[in-house]
Amino acid sequence: MSTSQSHAFSESKTANALLQGRPECPFMPVFGPPQVMFERGQGTQLWDVNGKRYLDFLCGIAVTSLGHSHPVVAAAIAHQANTLLHVSNFFANPVATQTAMMVDKLVSSALGGQSLGQVFFCNSGAEANEAGIKLARKFGGRGKHVVVSALGSFHGRTLAALAATGQPEKHEPFAPMPEGFRHVVFNDIKALESSLDDSVAAVLLEPVQGEGGVIPASVEYLQAARKLCTERGILLMIDEVQTGFARTGKWFGFEHAQIKPDVVMLAKAMGNGMPIGALWATKEVAGVFKPGDHGSTYSGTALATAAARATMQLMIDMDAPAVVQQKGQELSAKLRTIKGVVDVRGRGLLLAAELSSEFDAKKVASELLAKGLVVNGVTSHALRLAPPFTVSSAEIDEAIEIMKAVL
Repeated sequence: MSTSQSHAFSESKTANALLQGRPECPFMPVFGPPQVMFERGQGTQLWDVNGKRYLDFLCGIAVTSLGHSHPVVAAAIAHQANTLLHVSNFFANPVATQTAMMVDKLVSSALGGQSLGQVFFCNSGAEANEAGIKLARKFGGRGKHVVVSALGSFHGRTLAALAATGQPEKHEPFAPMPEGFRHVVFNDIKALESSLDDSVAAVLLEPVQGEGGVIPASVEYLQAARKLCTERGILLMIDEVQTGFARTGKWFGFEHAQIKPDVVMLAKAMGNGMPIGALWATKEVAGVFKPGDHGSTYSGTALATAAARATMQLMIDMDAPAVVQQKGQELSAKLRTIKGVVDVRGRGLLLAAELSSEFDAKKVASELLAKGLVVNGVTSHALRLAPPFTVSSAEIDEAIEIMKAVL
């Protein structure tokens, strides 16, 4: 057996062990056995190690919004990899500085102003939320540290972000959870109001609860949250990790309610697959942080921010919110033609197809995968769809036909 054949045989054995969840799998068992091993992608398409083609209508959960291997993003990463990857935060680099200014401009423009805030870069949405929780505690001060979030929410898997997540079943294995978190019924204004005592530093909400079933916050709920927070001197923090960067048909999900948050958490689509997140806050709020209060070795690396800069510029050039509105309407309308789909909810290209009660969404998602369509069963009866903004009408039609065949 040649060296190349031996290497291929070894890779095949590893892939089989991974897919079957056998003990020789090299990964910790936190995700469960995957159904497929993908090796390349282009646009809306993915190919597995056996050469089978799939349509990706999940985008790594709303991450690759410009499609897989976008040539402009890939070129930006390659150029930066040959120029400068990383320096310590003892020093600055021009790429991170320019990217932070772009992030601030996008958020500030959505709030109706110019350069209203400051940015902290991190590596993920969980880290953006973790930084936001620390910022809220520093802003509130001793005795005013509680963060109120919604039942059904998802804010990440670091310990504080998990404590903010409104899913008690996820807390139980890691009890006791950190103190200072309170959960209320989502979209219930009275429940939110009754939770806001003098110990509350911040309210943390998602414009659309992605992991909770793709459930949008009502305009009235977000507006009431803003009013209550303003009246009581509480920060309003909006988790835009899944909804930010045009996914809902506006640059940020909070724009649907025409509110002005104090703090915004970002990640996912920001780097089109490059691990990067960001915390944005108004200058007044951000100013409570002092050197040493927070940090990260990889905050604002030149490589990650180069990908984010290219991604954001492409979205600006294509007028991503307008594209998402049009394609979201098309996908939503076509989903409603499928027998077995009883409702479609969400915003833009973050949608859930609610199935009739005889269907198990996770089983349906598995059958769709076998037919070459990637979605996920986000609840027992709902499929989440988040295709790239570059998806074509022909690809939407192909996905609809696969769903019709399975359902």
